Amino acid sequence: MSYKRCLSALLIWSAMVAVATAAPPLKALIVDGQNNHNWKIVTPPLKKLLEETGLFTVDVATTPPRGGDMSGFKPNFAAYDVVVSNYTGDAWPEETNKALEAYVSGGGGLVIFHAASNAFPNWKEFNEMIGVGGWGGRNEKHGPYLYWKDGKIVRDMSPGRGGTHGPQHPFQLIVREPNHPITKGLPEKFMHSADELYSRLRGPAKNLTVLATAYADPAKRGTGNHEPILMTIRYGQGRVFHTALGHADVQLKSVACIVTYQRGTEWAATGKVTQEVPDDFPGPDEPSVRE
Repeated sequence: MSYKRCLSALLIWSAMVAVATAAPPLKALIVDGQNNHNWKIVTPPLKKLLEETGLFTVDVATTPPRGGDMSGFKPNFAAYDVVVSNYTGDAWPEETNKALEAYVSGGGGLVIFHAASNAFPNWKEFNEMIGVGGWGGRNEKHGPYLYWKDGKIVRDMSPGRGGTHGPQHPFQLIVREPNHPITKGLPEKFMHSADELYSRLRGPAKNLTVLATAYADPAKRGTGNHEPILMTIRYGQGRVFHTALGHADVQLKSVACIVTYQRGTEWAATGKVTQEVPDDFPGPDEPSVRE
């Protein structure tokens, strides 16, 4: 083989190796450090599940513990395609709040994971970003209750506190927006393993789309309403995916939780979903769990 042909073959091989070993195209940041749930056992699977898609590299920003000096907590949100919040706890510095607002409103992606919806009840723009939340003193001053009834979303301004759930139990999700990139291709009804079924969430609920709901059975201390479980919110130019699933690491073995989290995070980062629905995704009767 001539020198030129050999060099050409080497360059082609090098290019193929570079493509094969290229870093995933998207960068994600998980924020944790405080939570009324055990964030230390939840963040590792949150990170692993994003990495296993092949789409993400993942960093973690951990705040000081409750009551600690928060003044130095200033993640560079702008360096990432999506921020995943596994945080509820002490207030952040105002500079950090403003940085998150600018990041999301300017086109960044945000994922609110389970109890992260409990955070920052008095931060107006955060409530706008998450759409609805619970606990932390939320009430009718924060916005309406949100639930699904008679084929549409109800915004109920009845007085009362926001946030409740009964005992953990398996429940069925019903897709309400089958053509959204996150839910496109999913079955109309699918089961999730035992988890807290968040109910009576309330907030501004602006620019919010309910993707899937679950019936909060009064026999399980539920409201008797179809409660929003998977949601998206537009905040400025940014995209927010809000999931109420995922109390602890065991819930992150449920395929319903895994797949909607992975797809929702990709959508928040890019506005589209390229992942296929896996063969083990559950149907309407039984949860599917990965060991």
